[in-house]
Amino acid sequence: MKRFGHIICGLAVMLMLIACHTDEEMAYSTDPVENIEALWQIIDTRYCYVEEKGIDWNAIHDEYVAKAGKLKRGDQVALFDLCASMLDSLRDGHVNLYSPFDRSYSTAWYDTYPANFSSSLQAQYLKDYRIAGSLYYCTIDHDSIGYVYYSSFSNSISAGNIAWVLSSFRDCKGLIIDVRNNGGGALTNAYLLSSPFFIEDKVIGYWNHKTGPGHHDFSELEELKSDASLTGSKWQRPVVVLSNRRCYSATNMFINIMRYADKALIVGGTTGGGGGMPLSYEIPCGWTVRFSSVRMYDAEKKDIEQGIEPDVLVNMVSTDKDDIIEKAIELINDETNWK
Repeated sequence: MKRFGHIICGLAVMLMLIACHTDEEMAYSTDPVENIEALWQIIDTRYCYVEEKGIDWNAIHDEYVAKAGKLKRGDQVALFDLCASMLDSLRDGHVNLYSPFDRSYSTAWYDTYPANFSSSLQAQYLKDYRIAGSLYYCTIDHDSIGYVYYSSFSNSISAGNIAWVLSSFRDCKGLIIDVRNNGGGALTNAYLLSSPFFIEDKVIGYWNHKTGPGHHDFSELEELKSDASLTGSKWQRPVVVLSNRRCYSATNMFINIMRYADKALIVGGTTGGGGGMPLSYEIPCGWTVRFSSVRMYDAEKKDIEQGIEPDVLVNMVSTDKDDIIEKAIELINDETNWK
């Protein structure tokens, strides 16, 4: 198993131990106040970004306990909506509430930002494409540049898929990897896709985890490195990664890794963040809340939860072309960017 596999397994075991440990078994209850109190307490003591979100969590407690006191016991839909509303104040796509009849999901972290992606405009470039695993690929700009679109890191890819794609671009001067609107998935795929762009392993970040109930109770930082050994194929020509606000979670980490690759640029919009690794707890009525308890940082030890700024900021304004793809083509064709 590769080094990163050991890290992931270690994190998974640690998170399971945390999740399974409670001082006592939580008694089942549908009481609205008990559930709001329990949910608030879980976030207050175990969520790793309470203060970073810039909200007064104690004031949130008082507001929502008061609202819960006005709910009818047994009105599960009203209770769910109230719990979801409280969680939405965190503006975090990794914070979800699951019940048998609904799932909460915050959109506040991206819905006020430019979309910076249009499937209809992208289709002008993604022509005569092939699909290797889950990688859509073709050549653009008179066959001089390779273009790859990966819609979700939840979709499987292999080293063989990557090797085939890169081999098909052997006569191209540069490569564009488009991960816009990719909401994340498996971190292992993020490391796999970034591997060809590293000749040797580099420190690309750090991580730590909650160790106690206080907002500042965290373990010491531990290094994260790229893994050049995951693929035999290597690409040492220019590569431009396209980003927008809806690049989240594992996609956020992929873009962070690619910042440290040779001859790589990030172009487009600031990513959505989602730097934490989530785990889950139950509240008294049996519903499950998911939230981040492990924090990720870049190589400069800057938290990446709030997003990663691109090297070249480009917003889409044209109606007849994809401004971000066009900028990537321009950058690849300008040799002064790669000396």
